[in-house]
Amino acid sequence: MEGYDDTSLKMVELAQQQPGYLGYESARGDDGLGITISYWESEEAIANWKRHAEHRVAQQRGMATWYSEFVTRVAKVERQRTFTRSAPPPNTR
Repeated sequence: MEGYDDTSLKMVELAQQQPGYLGYESARGDDGLGITISYWESEEAIANWKRHAEHRVAQQRGMATWYSEFVTRVAKVERQRTFTRSAPPPNTR
């Protein structure tokens, strides 16, 4: 998809400069299906990002060129748990 990767990278860089931006996570399967989650400190910060002029241009280009459909969800993270293995699993033969 011509221009998609460059635009995506530009939007990440631009989002990182916005007040209230906390971070993002992204994954894409071999079939092209992807998910990107961005984290913001408030609904106001989310609304400001949605209205950002360069972001709006990228959204319009996405709808016209790259996407046949997409879903936007706004959700509140109440808690997070993280597991990290510190050593290889034991041999269970």
